[in-house]
Amino acid sequence: MSVTATTLADGRELIYFDDDPAVISGQVTRELTDPRDLPEAVAASELRRDPLTGEWITYAAHRNNRTFMPPASENPLAPTRPGALPSEIPADDYDVVVFENRFPSFSTRLDLPADPADYPWTVDGEELYPRRPARARCEVICFAPDAHRSFRDLPLSRIRTIVEAWRHRTAALSEIEGVVQVAPFENRGVEIGVTLQHPHGQIYSYPYLPPRSRAVLTRAAAHRAGTGRDLFDDMIAAERRAGTRILVATDLFTVFVPAAAKWPVEVMVMPNRPVADFTELTEEERAALPLLLKSLYTAVDRYFEGVDRTPYIAAWNQAPVQSRLTGEDEALRGEGRLYLQLFSLMRSPNRMKYLAGSESAFGAWISDTTPETVAARLQEVWPTPEELR
Repeated sequence: MSVTATTLADGRELIYFDDDPAVISGQVTRELTDPRDLPEAVAASELRRDPLTGEWITYAAHRNNRTFMPPASENPLAPTRPGALPSEIPADDYDVVVFENRFPSFSTRLDLPADPADYPWTVDGEELYPRRPARARCEVICFAPDAHRSFRDLPLSRIRTIVEAWRHRTAALSEIEGVVQVAPFENRGVEIGVTLQHPHGQIYSYPYLPPRSRAVLTRAAAHRAGTGRDLFDDMIAAERRAGTRILVATDLFTVFVPAAAKWPVEVMVMPNRPVADFTELTEEERAALPLLLKSLYTAVDRYFEGVDRTPYIAAWNQAPVQSRLTGEDEALRGEGRLYLQLFSLMRSPNRMKYLAGSESAFGAWISDTTPETVAARLQEVWPTPEELR
């Protein structure tokens, strides 16, 4: 794989990850200049803490006018080709590319006072409402130059390049001062709320520990304190003993519908050994992931009869940056494991589960199916390796 970094016209970083032999050999280069005339990239993002829950809420008002479902001729994730408007990607072709989001939720390009004492660290001067800059980084990762493809359509070699890009960016974003967790994810489908149909994902780095991450780590710490065992190890062992919700079980990974799944369709892909994040995966594990992922994404798209593309969210959960766990979070050090949680809000063909009163107002979840039913359907439509090669 070849990795080439460059800078866009407004100062944002862009990185090509190429598996093309012509690029790797140097026959084709990625030394390309962004021809656009753009002002310097500056974001206006801040965090405020909710006194009722203790959770940090991000305010990024500049995102309200971000690109929304542009015509094909104005696709900002397409390669820049003759006769088309320049896009975010100067090259006329690419394999995988990552760049700083033009409309980020978190950014290192904040317009802040030179003296931190001049920053308003509370809202209206009220100590009840702490605030701070939303300093971190959000990136876009484009999976393919073809706007009509999806993750399931990618060859295994390209998925392997994406895995390497996730690994590369996890390492880089974890080095940003103040970043607590790095999270690659993909939203797919207009039902999910995507603003661009081009096959792509995002990589967020968070300047705090997100609520679900904290809840999972807290449970893991309590489990270890009470049993002396690793929660994730015990979860994998329990699923393997039951067997009913297992989709794939190899020496390296377990793919399963969790016994307490809450989404209409939900699957986890988990390494069998304690792996904190992508940087800790071995060569063998990284090589094994593409076939598992392609199989999973293909099965999910086969799940509903008459639906070609199931809308989903695919989120990689990673352990937090250990040195950034301070204060009460220090008790969570050493907990967490890399795993993929892929889920869909579609409950039946072209019908979505809306998070209404019970779920949205009280966080009290009510499922319309059972994990065993979901697992049985995925087992039924799971592709053979021969279908995917």
